[in-house]
Amino acid sequence: MLFRDVYYLGEDFELRRGDIAVRGGVIEYAGERAPAGDWGETISHAERLVLPGFVNAHCHVPMTLLRGYGEGLPLDRWLAERVFPFEDRMTAEDVYWGSLVGIAEMLASGVTSFSDMYGFCGAICEAVKVSGIKANISRGLTSADGGALGESRGFYETEELFAEWDGACGGRIIAEASIHAEYTSHEGFVRELAAFAKARGAGIHIHLSETRKEHEECLARRGTTPTEYFEACGIFESRVTAAHCVHISDGDMNILARRGVCAAHCPTSNLKLGSGVAPVPRMLVSGVAVALGTDGASSNNNLNMAEEAHIASILHRGVNMDAALTPTAEILKMASLSGARAQGRSDTGAVKPGFKADLAVLKLDGRPHLGPLHDILGGAVFSAQAGDIEMTVADGEILYRNGEFLTFDIREALGGASAAAARIARELRGAQT
Repeated sequence: MLFRDVYYLGEDFELRRGDIAVRGGVIEYAGERAPAGDWGETISHAERLVLPGFVNAHCHVPMTLLRGYGEGLPLDRWLAERVFPFEDRMTAEDVYWGSLVGIAEMLASGVTSFSDMYGFCGAICEAVKVSGIKANISRGLTSADGGALGESRGFYETEELFAEWDGACGGRIIAEASIHAEYTSHEGFVRELAAFAKARGAGIHIHLSETRKEHEECLARRGTTPTEYFEACGIFESRVTAAHCVHISDGDMNILARRGVCAAHCPTSNLKLGSGVAPVPRMLVSGVAVALGTDGASSNNNLNMAEEAHIASILHRGVNMDAALTPTAEILKMASLSGARAQGRSDTGAVKPGFKADLAVLKLDGRPHLGPLHDILGGAVFSAQAGDIEMTVADGEILYRNGEFLTFDIREALGGASAAAARIARELRGAQT
């Protein structure tokens, strides 16, 4: 396809105007005027902004089934009283439908790839396969009972995930290892998982210092911060995405920067659960890579990356009383290239020749909230809504266009997810009575 005479975010994350030519799923040209030739469909409109596809760096996509379930509770009670009992009743089919609905929501907000930590990973991978999106998938492991890694049902699922899905769908799916958190695992288990990931050259996905309670209880229990604990266990010897990082210390930041760990910033979830505000400006100054994530729909309550970028930008300006912080180009980079790097994907995340054509097309005209625009990138971060995404493209394939999902039946997905959520809610009500 050929995007003719459009605005686009260049590989330097500066606003450009010109042509973008795609062939074989790869960007072949991005500049003032594409060379003549047959590029297939030509999309010619000056009032479009082509962005690198967003990467949701931390998600629990099947939790669309729990959207709004457990409102008003802090993280520990929310998990113990609401989430875990609901999840115990979920089946692989439930996870498939919940995942497909969540993927649809992400596609509609310009997401071309996401990183997920959950169970029934094969069902999530099936939804990824059907939809055409990209994903890094991991089975979140816990070991509060002190058992060995090899005795864990979750680790069996991890091995199954790697055997059946790592590199599948032309590399669209990447399998990763995962430890849920410091407080849900014991040291021997964590060390074994770290060794497993290192031996495979696999990435690791963790939750890290999401709440003050988690952070301070680790200090009291171990005499170290969760970051120091995971480093001592060898977790950071692999590529790591650390979700949240709300209550990390300056020393923790130095460790994360030195180890190349990417912090997945989830501002909406952290605010909604009352967990706090991650020190993103200080992390960036310390050299920590920061990407953006939505977390699950149960604690957000959506998977809207356009909204997440907006909140991430204004939040830190307000908290630090500095309007120069988190400029729009930096936020857009966090929402795309930084997330791609966190996933270990070196061939995407920017509008750059030679990179995969993973793109989000934002419609600028005909929108009252987008006109007139004095600053197009500012409009993309501060004014645009998910509904302004006209097209989402992964590997050069159009997956979403003008409100339609082109690879699956959204009505069927919504029906399956609604039926699953209703059934589980009935079962829980019956158990309570």
